[in-house]
Amino acid sequence: METTLNRPEHRVNGTPEKPKRRRFSAEYKLRILEEADRCTKPGELGLLLRREGLYSSHLAAWRRWRRRAHPEHPASKKPATESQLKHENARQQREIARLRLKLEHAEKLAALQKKFTEMLEAQERDEIDGSSA
Repeated sequence: METTLNRPEHRVNGTPEKPKRRRFSAEYKLRILEEADRCTKPGELGLLLRREGLYSSHLAAWRRWRRRAHPEHPASKKPATESQLKHENARQQREIARLRLKLEHAEKLAALQKKFTEMLEAQERDEIDGSSA
């Protein structure tokens, strides 16, 4: 059986030529990822990959590339896992508790300042009443 590399057109000086690595442009990657994101029915994605001669690993690598290169792209956001959501919820609950405590302290400080101002005003009134009598 004759393999592709053993064919005469794939030989250089009698030795098999090393296959060239395919390179894909950024525009091509984005176009294919957009098409892949639109695939919703069973078999559509496989059909796209076969038509373009790609592997699912290409899509996985290109999605990672898109998340890094185009973070503003809506599909670049990975959905949060349940664990991440729980962690974020716990962090937000701690932040709420901290802010409530801070608010409580601020309200107590404001009440204290109000009482202090009332005491000073009362003392001033007493001094004014005491000096005029």
